[in-house]
Amino acid sequence: MTKFLEGNDDGSPLRIAVVVADFNSDITSALLDGCLQTLRDRGVNEDSITVAHVPGAFELPGVCDKFAASGSYDAVIALGAVIRGDTPHFDYVAGECARGIMQVMLARKPPVVFGVLTTDTLEQAQLRASTTDCGISSADEAGREQKTSRQSNKGAESAVVALYMSKLYAAI
Repeated sequence: MTKFLEGNDDGSPLRIAVVVADFNSDITSALLDGCLQTLRDRGVNEDSITVAHVPGAFELPGVCDKFAASGSYDAVIALGAVIRGDTPHFDYVAGECARGIMQVMLARKPPVVFGVLTTDTLEQAQLRASTTDCGISSADEAGREQKTSRQSNKGAESAVVALYMSKLYAAI
């Protein structure tokens, strides 16, 4: 008989580490707010959440690795925002950050969630860090209001993924 494994987003018994990059802090603080609120809403006890701040996205994998290796957490969430500029710096930081977090996820026991925005513009990052889950309106060239797709806080989404994946890992 086929066995189906699933996670869920009940966080009540879980211990969660969140590592947040301070660079682009207007964006990353909104991601953190969404993440923490979602963890609390899903039943994670305030005393079971640890938050560590790092200077930028490049430093995220190292601290995620320390948390994951400690054995004290059921999931680790990395939050950051890398916004494209005029130099190739974006490509190096975004790529190595993603690669580093993936390496930690594959090498360690708890799930490590990639909640790092990699956007072309500040506006794109702001939309993905929004604390409202509603249609975003903007004007086209003729000044007519245009409705864009629904946006939500990617920090909140990362929290849900962390809870789900930690329960799935436990079921395997």
